Amino acid sequence: MAGGKETARQKMIGIMYLVLLAMLALNVSDLVLKAFKNINDSLNTSKENVGNNVTQLLANYASTKAKEGADNAERLKRAQEAQKVGEDLIKYIDGIHAKIAADGFDENGDLVQKNNLDIGQNIMGNDATPKEGKKLQNEINAAGKKLASLLRPDEGKPTFMLQALDPVKPKAGEPKSWTGAMFGEGVPLAAFRTILTMIQNDAKNMEADVINKILADKPMVTLNEFQAVAVAPSSYVIQGQPYKAEIYLTASDKNSNPKILVNGTTLPTENGKGIYTGNTGGVGVFKWKGTILVKDRTGKETPYTTPEMTYQVAKPSASVSSDKLNVIYAGIPNPFTISAPGFPDVNASISGGSLSGSGGKYIVNVPGSLIGKEVTINVSGKNGTTTLPLGTSKFRVKGIPDPVASFAGKKGGIMSANKMASTDQVVGELENFEFDLPVRVTKFTVTVMRPRQDPMPFYCTGDNFNSAAKAAIASLPFGSKVFIENVMADVPGRGSVALNSMVFTIN
Repeated sequence: MAGGKETARQKMIGIMYLVLLAMLALNVSDLVLKAFKNINDSLNTSKENVGNNVTQLLANYASTKAKEGADNAERLKRAQEAQKVGEDLIKYIDGIHAKIAADGFDENGDLVQKNNLDIGQNIMGNDATPKEGKKLQNEINAAGKKLASLLRPDEGKPTFMLQALDPVKPKAGEPKSWTGAMFGEGVPLAAFRTILTMIQNDAKNMEADVINKILADKPMVTLNEFQAVAVAPSSYVIQGQPYKAEIYLTASDKNSNPKILVNGTTLPTENGKGIYTGNTGGVGVFKWKGTILVKDRTGKETPYTTPEMTYQVAKPSASVSSDKLNVIYAGIPNPFTISAPGFPDVNASISGGSLSGSGGKYIVNVPGSLIGKEVTINVSGKNGTTTLPLGTSKFRVKGIPDPVASFAGKKGGIMSANKMASTDQVVGELENFEFDLPVRVTKFTVTVMRPRQDPMPFYCTGDNFNSAAKAAIASLPFGSKVFIENVMADVPGRGSVALNSMVFTIN
């Protein structure tokens, strides 16, 4: 595109080529700036995670070891001071963040002026005029020295030293100051923000390192295995009962195998954890408590005990019922089994009549006045201090059916004279009835009719023939008839009831 006279078409092609190159350059620039944002976000996440672990460590130490003596209390005080030094520096840098982000952020959470090359320079300065850069350098060095000074000689030295040093022997053309090296010319604003976040991350890491060394006299456990845990008192929940769980972060030392006991029995350990398997061979409520023994530098074992844990073992069960056969019989005890899995303490009540019993076994009694009506059994269970309704069931109240009278196993028909003479008892029974209720015949009339003779009635009390009736049927001829009538019987829950009549023909 240089030299010579160009046609209009050639000029147009040249302009389009330049525009294409500019667009490619802009695309590369956007990718680089996006990379800075990703790195900045990652550093922020790392900083927050370290900060959360430090806060948790201090809280645990304050509630346990710090109460055991003045030396531990002093260690906690130095650790808290180290946390403050780190947080003060981070807050100071947050102020610089606010300055460089004065124009705000776009919808993607990135700086509006992310590719600006002047804003950062104007704030931080350069070799000639350091401005905010020199102040930041002094703050970093002061914080690093202060954090290091909080360690005792026997606690070691910081693994990482926070400091901002000027270049020792810069080459020709290279920045001569820390400000120039970190925030030199040509650095876009997105990179300024990432560098500041990196310094904050370094400050938080040194803070955490110093605090861990200060508190290192606690039982020697290196927390290198972290896990999110959710613990619920029960995984069995009834409708209407709240489901609650505790969610927190746990830490363990996978390289150690501390002594772990449950109810005095040592458990096998792997990766710093013990697995307890409870006995489920019998039903009932079982309790256990775990203890972890951790050695400190002197070899002394410190016990850490879990809260008492409870689990319930129940028999496998299924509930099968017919809605059409929910019946309670009036006047007699009706046995019921009432239980609710997960609720060892169950209460039951009835809307009519009475319900008594415990331990899952109950007796229901309803009066005859409720025959043809419905009663409701209400069941509730106690979960800790809360009583929850577990459901209701409706039952139809029915009367006890009429018993049936029989003689020699028959209710009438043809019978031999010998069979008639050898049997003298009238029996009453409830046929096909679910309950085993005794039916006692109290009186009846037996009438003997021989061929071409007048009937001879005999009035019997109890369930046996009297002597006169026995004599009358001792030798009955063929074709005779025996009538057993006016049978009365006592039935539990009903009193005196009239039974069926029977007619037998002698053959």
